[in-house]
Amino acid sequence: MTRAKSQAIFSRAKELMPGGVNSPARAFGGVGGEPVVIDRGEGPYLFDVDGNRYVDYIGSWGPLILGHACPPVIEAIKTALDRGTSFGAPTEAENELAELIVTAVPSIDKVRLVNSGTEATMSAIRLARGFTGRDVIVKFAGNYHGHVDSLLVAAGSSAATLAVPDSPGVTAGTSQDTLILKYNDCSAAEAAFAEHGEQIAAVIMEPIVGNMGCVPATPEFMQTIRRLTEQTGSLLILDEVMTGFRVAYAGAQSLYDVKPDLTTLGKIVGGGMPIGAYGGRADVLDTMLPAGKVFQAGTLSGNPIATAAGIATLKELRDHSPYEKLEQLGAKLAEGLQAAAQAAGVPHTIARVGSMMTLFFHPDPVTDWEIASACNKEAFAKYFWGLLEQGVYLPCSQYEALFVSAAHSMEHIDRTVAAAATVLCEM
Repeated sequence: MTRAKSQAIFSRAKELMPGGVNSPARAFGGVGGEPVVIDRGEGPYLFDVDGNRYVDYIGSWGPLILGHACPPVIEAIKTALDRGTSFGAPTEAENELAELIVTAVPSIDKVRLVNSGTEATMSAIRLARGFTGRDVIVKFAGNYHGHVDSLLVAAGSSAATLAVPDSPGVTAGTSQDTLILKYNDCSAAEAAFAEHGEQIAAVIMEPIVGNMGCVPATPEFMQTIRRLTEQTGSLLILDEVMTGFRVAYAGAQSLYDVKPDLTTLGKIVGGGMPIGAYGGRADVLDTMLPAGKVFQAGTLSGNPIATAAGIATLKELRDHSPYEKLEQLGAKLAEGLQAAAQAAGVPHTIARVGSMMTLFFHPDPVTDWEIASACNKEAFAKYFWGLLEQGVYLPCSQYEALFVSAAHSMEHIDRTVAAAATVLCEM
């Protein structure tokens, strides 16, 4: 494939933007080389500026569950555009989207719309501290909750430890009330709550991690965290920015049969447009201004374009459920990749929940960041570039989950598996 136009555009981008990108994940840092510059998307495909077509397994990092340029979503956006782009005032569409969310997710009594997943987690953390009157937040190594200062931290060890900043510009004071634990480690959670329980405002966790690859919580771990938070009066925040409406209509919490106090949601509730949401118990949400005293605001929160796209998406998911098809597609892709890797003699393991999965270049099941970080990243880079040359577009990091959309077909899965088999045998 030729990518001369992509190379020229990216060369200019590096003169205009830090690293040539507006988000680091796009820079191909995890696989080397330069990124492909995208021109448009259609159904299961992406097309780059050089005219190359790819079967896309990123879907704007998850939210495009219906595929690119889904007709009902595009039509809803066009209709909304004719009425204006932003009002900074209440609209009836906000009510409609909020009601769709509240009706879909039993743990959510009330919801507040914001502009991104990062803003949702940031606001949920502030709300939890305001509601409980406590300061400490527990998060887990390998869980990503957006670029919030207090959550952009790393653990000093796999044991419970107060966090240290993971980026220049994040102060020690900002992160000093964040406690890092090992994911899927019940004993570490028990010990942390025994020591710090009365100080813990909330635990925030991804029920299925997407940013160290697809790593599900064990049922025992999920139930342990729910029990510990209930016993100590802490709140449980499930970060479903990736999993909400993706792994099931009611989110991952419906698969685990757990009821969190707060849930954060991302771009999928806006059909891929810039939006986020946090919701949960009515008594907790009513702590927010103007009902309560905890401050959070945003001029573009609930803007008419994003809400229109979100309403159309959630109605499609509700009225024409794709989840059975997505399960079938996901299972076929995982089985095919597993067989291809085994035939090639490549050390690997696969994790999948519905249409969300990762082929790890590691022989053991990945349950936490310590194991994930030991994956063969060089092998993944060869795999990524090999598939890209075959017209398959994967997330450009071993530590990002891939996503299947309802626009994919069994033919796309078969083509992908065949391409993967060729690439893996050549590695």
